[in-house]
Amino acid sequence: MSRPANGSSDPNSSNPIGQLRKEMAFWDVLLFNIATVLGPRWIAAAAHNGTSSISLWIIAALFFFVPSALVINELSSRFPHEGGLYVWSKEAFGDFHGFVAGWCYWIYTVFYFPGLLLASASMSAYGIGESGARLEHDRAFLLLVSLGLLLVAVVLNIIGLNIGKWLQNAGGACTYLPLSLLVGVAGLLWLRQGSVTHFSLHNMMPAWNWDTVNFWSQIAFAFTGLELVSAMSGEVRDPQRTLPRAVYSAGVLIAAMYIAGTLAVLVLVPAGEVSVTSGVFHAITVGSMVLKVGFFGILAAMLVTVGNAGGVGSTVAGIARVPFVVGIDRYLPAAFGKIHRRWKTPYVSILVQAIISGLILLISQVNETTRGAYQFLVDAAIILYFIPFLYMFAAAIKLVKLPDRRENAQAVLIPGGKPGVWVISSLGFAIVLIGIIVSLVPPGDASDKFGFEMKLVGGTVLALAIGLLLYFRGVHAKGAQPAR
Repeated sequence: MSRPANGSSDPNSSNPIGQLRKEMAFWDVLLFNIATVLGPRWIAAAAHNGTSSISLWIIAALFFFVPSALVINELSSRFPHEGGLYVWSKEAFGDFHGFVAGWCYWIYTVFYFPGLLLASASMSAYGIGESGARLEHDRAFLLLVSLGLLLVAVVLNIIGLNIGKWLQNAGGACTYLPLSLLVGVAGLLWLRQGSVTHFSLHNMMPAWNWDTVNFWSQIAFAFTGLELVSAMSGEVRDPQRTLPRAVYSAGVLIAAMYIAGTLAVLVLVPAGEVSVTSGVFHAITVGSMVLKVGFFGILAAMLVTVGNAGGVGSTVAGIARVPFVVGIDRYLPAAFGKIHRRWKTPYVSILVQAIISGLILLISQVNETTRGAYQFLVDAAIILYFIPFLYMFAAAIKLVKLPDRRENAQAVLIPGGKPGVWVISSLGFAIVLIGIIVSLVPPGDASDKFGFEMKLVGGTVLALAIGLLLYFRGVHAKGAQPAR
């Protein structure tokens, strides 16, 4: 099928995927990856955990982030199709397992978005200066700002990726710049007056306790997201070249900033005083006040508010493509596969996702402290999100025998041939499985550990059960037998 000169898909195609517009080039994808993966709240959580987080970042980068990047690059270059991880799982294991992977990958966002939005709203409080710190515990403020951020991301991504991508681009830049400012301020004060935290090889090694066990899954989760833009392969220009280059470039920048950012926060603020949501901006505020440039703290908070909006926008844009493709396959209601007549975006998928996320955000605040609600949302998101990663690593192993791996000159392959695929994919699979297990371990300060676990397990099982009901409804509607 011929394509217009501007790189967009044929607008007259009867296939909704064929009507999507190719709007994303290399820099768009690079900044999209940074906006999606790099989170100041993970740096704050790591600093709150203490100096041992430095070694956890390095371990997670070597044994999870690198294997993930290698597997994502191989699969996205071999199968550069809209739907990403859903398509890879379906290709390897059939429709049923593809649906389970795609459903978990989408439904996790209804838990992830509220946690991200709460953290983003908490950080934005510092945009009005040091006096804004009290607002990070104000439920009315947090809910209002959270819903506002969600609304902006949804509207821009429905209007079109040509507009929405600029929110993602701004998000990537406005996430990295203030963190670079943090590192600069901390470095200057370290040289001038030393660090408030003592660093040694011993105390930077992992300290295994209840908090660390639960936190390990968050460290691994903080490195996820590079696969998200692959779900939009049909909207990326020359995806077989663009996606791998952007993954490797963003990967280096992200890993370096997680380590440097955590060190910087601990230079400025003792671990026990670091908030797990807004700790980065507390640290920047402390450092800028010492340097008598208080405006830095306000500027950083304003920039990262935009950065977090970009992170929400990139997740809205990428994740919505999965139920869109599943809807086209008719395993979800056909409305999910609709594309907006004017803006050529999967608007139904985006709207449904946003409405459910908003409801979960409201429910999560009932009879919960902000800290408890946030922790529950993070752990539930991690469990659901990591299930598709198990499929992804297993798919790389299953698909290694297909002839396209030898014949596709544009494929970016995992080095080492079949043994290399087995080693890299098995390592990633093991780390993900460990992450799921330790997510079930309540944090050390949880007052009701059994209740925390029951709510977490119950929420996860319910989310899976709803997906399976929809799948078998779709199978029945198609007049087919369930794939096994």
